Amino acid sequence: MDDKKNIVLIGMMGAGKSTIGHLLDDRLKDFFYLDMDKEIEKLAQKHIPEIFAQDGEAHFRKLEHELIQKYSNYHNQVISTGGGIVENIENINLLKKNGVVFYLSAKIDTLYERVRKATNRPLLKHPNPKERIKELVQKREPFYKMADFEVDTDNKDLVQIVQEILDKYETAA
Repeated sequence: MDDKKNIVLIGMMGAGKSTIGHLLDDRLKDFFYLDMDKEIEKLAQKHIPEIFAQDGEAHFRKLEHELIQKYSNYHNQVISTGGGIVENIENINLLKKNGVVFYLSAKIDTLYERVRKATNRPLLKHPNPKERIKELVQKREPFYKMADFEVDTDNKDLVQIVQEILDKYETAA
């Protein structure tokens, strides 16, 4: 098996990172799918809302960074990250070392529609979740834009999005 660069998916909650990650994994037989949030939960032995509630966001970000340091050394992975991973610039640099980074973007309204019923999103425990999403996008967008490619997930079906990522990956890897 050849060592191939990782495909790294970044973007806001609701952008489709996990869904697209699974679909890419199905298409790429020699790749391993890695969901960073699930890995953090395994490491901490608690669910993300519990980590935020009991240990705080800073502890969550520390665990996230430790895992990025570990997994950025490997190849042949499809990695879906948590939305806030970009807030530590070192994470982006590590992910780019062995990976092609894709920013999955969507309009605020689309993101809100996709996550509004979710109960497992600690950062949406807010009087106005839609406004909170808008604030987070404004804060994180400059970091998301450091990705190798941006893929707009609005008004596209999943097959189109996956194909767009694979086409761009082929030109970069």
